[in-house]
Amino acid sequence: MRRCLSILLAAAVLPATASPPTPVAELDVPAYMGTWYQVAWFPNRFQSQCLSDTTATYRRVPEGVEVVNRCRREDGRTDSVTGLARPAGATLDGDKLRPATLEVSFLPRWLRWLPVWGDYWVLKLGPDGRYAVVSEARRSYLWILSRTPTLAGEDEADIRSFLKNDGFDLSRWQNHPHPNAPRTTPRPPGADSAR
Repeated sequence: MRRCLSILLAAAVLPATASPPTPVAELDVPAYMGTWYQVAWFPNRFQSQCLSDTTATYRRVPEGVEVVNRCRREDGRTDSVTGLARPAGATLDGDKLRPATLEVSFLPRWLRWLPVWGDYWVLKLGPDGRYAVVSEARRSYLWILSRTPTLAGEDEADIRSFLKNDGFDLSRWQNHPHPNAPRTTPRPPGADSAR
């Protein structure tokens, strides 16, 4: 819990950039649910224990979206934390979130009344929802999520071009390995339906 508090408090005091990035105008929430692989990121203190195999699994719950983050530590053990995401400065109209701005807390449920929530903005979605670019207003944090353990070369090039044009410091980009990922990846919810 101390780790989560220090993370979110540090994010609150980071200097602001000239203008925040623009989130996706509309997010299909059911299509976004399921498991994502963190394939690249800007390394940060609160995930410093995560050597590899970081995933985020999202599930709709009455309060918003349950977030379960898992990763493999250097000693081989799995680290896991469960949080809650909810709309922030956005409207949830049925299954559509407009714009794709959420806030997330990994505090225990009984402490979530505290104003310690971090921004979670979806800035870009890949074709067929195969990847997502997630950051926040200051561009200090970045997560590249994929439905598969690795990105296709053309997807990585597309993401890097998008981020460079949007003012992100790509010298901080680091790929994140998934040596223990299953050989086949389950299809995300709604993947077979038309988008």
